[in-house]
Amino acid sequence: MNTARNHPDPVAVGTLLRHVLELLDGDVAKVYEEQGLAEYRPRFSPVVRALLAEGPLSVRDLAAAVGVTHSAASQTAAQMARVGLVTHTPDPLDARRRLVALTPKARALLPQIEAEWEATVAAMAGLDAELSMPLGELLREVAEAVGRRPFRERVAAAYRPPRGGPKP
Repeated sequence: MNTARNHPDPVAVGTLLRHVLELLDGDVAKVYEEQGLAEYRPRFSPVVRALLAEGPLSVRDLAAAVGVTHSAASQTAAQMARVGLVTHTPDPLDARRRLVALTPKARALLPQIEAEWEATVAAMAGLDAELSMPLGELLREVAEAVGRRPFRERVAAAYRPPRGGPKP
């Protein structure tokens, strides 16, 4: 068995983060599938929660509410629209903007979605109990540190060009 495939190089942090996300999201997606919600993706949940809390939002406002880029929010909203969970309608206050809103289909699924959210929160609490610190807390710390000093700056400060290589 190729263990490198199942255990990414711990120095390759980006790979490790993607691997952990795939493990967590993949299993949540399996739960949705087992519940008859094969078209529902874990990445939809923050959008559903934001739209429930705030009502219809522009993609820009949705991105801010969820904490992702405009592009990521737009892509997620488009995926959700394809499976009938959200609509895009003109903003009555600004015709240049479109508002994302939950559909009746999405609202009908809320009891199942909310039950899964509660189960995920409980499962995460159990996982956190096995870790040296809660994963969410660690990830918030990382985001704050990178916000204070972008990783690009950290890489540039540590970079040492090879001898005899091209000069900038």
